[in-house]
Order: sequence, then C-alpha cells, then structure tokens
Amino acid sequence: MERRKNPRRRVLKKGSIQFGASAIDCLVRNVSSVGAMLDVESPVGIPVEFVLVVPVDDMRMRCRIIWAKQNRLGVEFQ
Repeated sequence: MERRKNPRRRVLKKGSIQFGASAIDCLVRNVSSVGAMLDVESPVGIPVEFVLVVPVDDMRMRCRIIWAKQNRLGVEFQ
C-alpha cells in the first residue's frame, strides 16, 4: 500500500547531475511532483544541492539530497 502523500511514477530515464562546471550521469528511477530517486555510479563528490537535467523531458530542476544509500540518491525538488 502506497503511504506517500505524493505518488511516484516509475521511470527509467537518462539524466545528469550538474553543479558548477561539472556533470555526472545518472539514471532517474522514479519521480513525483516533489522529488525523484536517482541511480549514480558513485555518490562521491556529488554536492547536497545540484541541478537535475533530464533532456528527454526538457527538465531542469534544482534538487537537494534527502537520503543516500550506496549508489542511490533520494532528492527533493526545490
């Protein structure tokens, strides 16, 4: 049973985490109106706040990491 206030949609889309002059590839696993779950090769060096870019959706969202577990990040949109 889904207990979240904002239901998530499962997706599988290429994205990038952008900060400063750097970008790290990621895979968007699910998304809601308030956040997303991302897979990354390694969370090392990713700042707490960044811009998530998903070209296929023409999406650019400022994000904040709210949890991290191995190679997976939970982010909230700002």
